[in-house]
Amino acid sequence: MPKLLQLDTFNADSGNLTVFEKIIPGTIKRVFYIYGATELSRGGHRHHSSWNALICLNGSCHIYSCDGKSEEDFILDNPASCLVLEPKDWHIMDSFSKDSILLVLSNEYYDRADYIDEPYLLRSQEFSL
Repeated sequence: MPKLLQLDTFNADSGNLTVFEKIIPGTIKRVFYIYGATELSRGGHRHHSSWNALICLNGSCHIYSCDGKSEEDFILDNPASCLVLEPKDWHIMDSFSKDSILLVLSNEYYDRADYIDEPYLLRSQEFSL
């Protein structure tokens, strides 16, 4: 399952410094950010090998995750919080505030073959019974 971590943060009168290091395995090979998001959800996949770390730098967003055995919901609304997703973690990102900026750091370069688009069937099983 994902891990919600509190990043080391150093507060001073001159501003705050938050450090991201030794969080995901390997080296960071890809960085991207989502902003100007609408009400539509994003994500809807898991990976074969990519680990991802999500940090909401501004505003807030909701992350749903499922590892095939359990489900969890997270609200990211603090730039000192980091949600680490393992490759097996199916995730959907939604409920972005208008001012949200979601930073994503990955230990793999983009490769469409690394994506698994089929969700686990936990929440949907409840509705089909």
